[in-house]
Amino acid sequence: MTPPFSGSAVHSYADGPPRQVPGFHGLHRMARMLLSERVPADGRVLVLGAGGGLELRAFAEAQPGWSFDGVDPSADMLRLAAEMTALYAERILLHEGYVDDAPAGPFDGATAILTFHFIPRPQRLATLRQLHRRLKPGAPLVLAHISFAQTEPERSMWIARHVAFGAPDGTDPVQLQSSREAIGTRLSILAPEDEEAMLREAGFSNVALFYAGLSFRGWVAYA
Repeated sequence: MTPPFSGSAVHSYADGPPRQVPGFHGLHRMARMLLSERVPADGRVLVLGAGGGLELRAFAEAQPGWSFDGVDPSADMLRLAAEMTALYAERILLHEGYVDDAPAGPFDGATAILTFHFIPRPQRLATLRQLHRRLKPGAPLVLAHISFAQTEPERSMWIARHVAFGAPDGTDPVQLQSSREAIGTRLSILAPEDEEAMLREAGFSNVALFYAGLSFRGWVAYA
């Protein structure tokens, strides 16, 4: 799988999620809250798709006792994450690669925020299983990404909504159409019911939806 962000795309990354994801900062707060229900004050958390460092910074600011292992396939994005989290560097280890390259743990919790829609469907189940095996029994996994119905005309309608929400006012219609085509062909998007079924197949239990923002969904599940 090719890293989704590298080179020049890295420089503008930090501006994207707050504009494109409804309630972005609230999503981080909810994720932190759900983790803290079971992660102890000195817990260790695995962050899959940590490039950019936005959630690492949010978690580290709020939980001074937690330590983190962040994994991302893009060296450029990891450099940005290191810059974003420089104040907390003593509590953060960054690893270039995919879930197989993450430490064995066991971790007290894990997150994958705005990550899974970049993972091709054939690799999704294996990725979830690798996360599960790295978590302590009962540890939470919090994940959030694009998920909507995959039947037509609903799929095309949701892609159009997703692009429209994230685009600045006055965006050229030709550019909007190009973005719709890119979303439809380059991302791995599953229906919500398939997401939940795959989490259970990977060994997670008590799967619960905690966030829904237009084209995005978020779940918490337990190892």
